[in-house]
Amino acid sequence: MRVRKKPIVGGIALLALLGALGVFVALRSVVTSIKLPQLGPECTVRADGEVTLDSVQMANAATIAAVGVRRGMPEQAVIVALATAFQESKLENLDDGDRDSVGLFQQRPSQGWGTFEEIKDPRYAAGKFYSALKKVKGWEEMRVTDAAQKVQRSAYPEAYQKWADESRVLAAALTGRATGAVECRYTGTPAVRGAEAATALLASLKLDWGKKLPNKSAATDTAGVIVDVASADTGWRFAHWLVSHAAVSGLERVRFDDLEWHAPEGKWQPVTDGSTTSTGQVVAEVFR
Repeated sequence: MRVRKKPIVGGIALLALLGALGVFVALRSVVTSIKLPQLGPECTVRADGEVTLDSVQMANAATIAAVGVRRGMPEQAVIVALATAFQESKLENLDDGDRDSVGLFQQRPSQGWGTFEEIKDPRYAAGKFYSALKKVKGWEEMRVTDAAQKVQRSAYPEAYQKWADESRVLAAALTGRATGAVECRYTGTPAVRGAEAATALLASLKLDWGKKLPNKSAATDTAGVIVDVASADTGWRFAHWLVSHAAVSGLERVRFDDLEWHAPEGKWQPVTDGSTTSTGQVVAEVFR
């Protein structure tokens, strides 16, 4: 009896071991397939809805919106552009994609969108998208996904619609229609500071906004940037753009319309130090 039991016990042990290994392999496969959340700073946009993005996505969204406004495109065009970039790249400036697709909108050099280097420039890519959208007859009355599909010619023509709500929230904030809507929290040591940061920030503003940036806008001797604005919605366009790009610009504080955003807290709050901000100016201060 004992002689017979040994193989049985050994077989059971072997089966148990194989089962355990199978469970381990399966669990390992599940764990390695999970995309861990990014640990970087986050931005929350609230405008008749709420959207949370990381700092890279937020900056790219702000640039897409700025290019649209600069070109005189209506808010609906910005919504379509953002929904397209959400679907194609998750608002990330990708180096590759399907076949030779590249960038925010996954445009293809082989299809005449431009060179690899050109398409990797978010401003160029957004501009090419808006130019193509403008040529679509009746795009303004189309569903978001139908207008996007006319430009992108995707194998999944309904895919863009699922990003319509998020894109409306972002567009309302980034075109200036919402007040104090973009809140990003940044901590740590900025890569650039002082006058260098202010000069680079102004240069980036000029690249995104072009002639839409008021001529009197300038870097200041106190290490900041002042943007002259003619209306509240224009002011909030620039205020939200500044906060959206704060992670890479060394920006510490933005003030407009008696509200203040401060990088470590990341929220818009009433100015409490007794100072006031002109309704005709957006004031941005970089870390010194």
